[in-house]
Amino acid sequence: MKTMYVYILKCSDDSFYIGVTNDLEMRFEQHTQGVIRSCYTFSRRPLKILFYELFNDPLSAILFEKKLKGWSKKKKQALIDSNWDRLKVLSVCRNDSHSRNA
Repeated sequence: MKTMYVYILKCSDDSFYIGVTNDLEMRFEQHTQGVIRSCYTFSRRPLKILFYELFNDPLSAILFEKKLKGWSKKKKQALIDSNWDRLKVLSVCRNDSHSRNA
């Protein structure tokens, strides 16, 4: 099994960058050095790793990365802070079309 990491970086403009890699140290160094000019983080350095999760299954890591990218900034912050109560509140569906509102 190949170990994969899903990570969240905080950028200098206070935005978050979410990525997936099999070598967190090397990938963070690439972000920090600005190796890839077209990368979102290139013009938003310096960067800080705020969160990472280890996966033994690459597909699970990719799916989790995609899920996080769809989350609000508040929800991502709750995950970073390990604030499970806040994360639960922020995860409640508030759409008018939700079955709870029928």
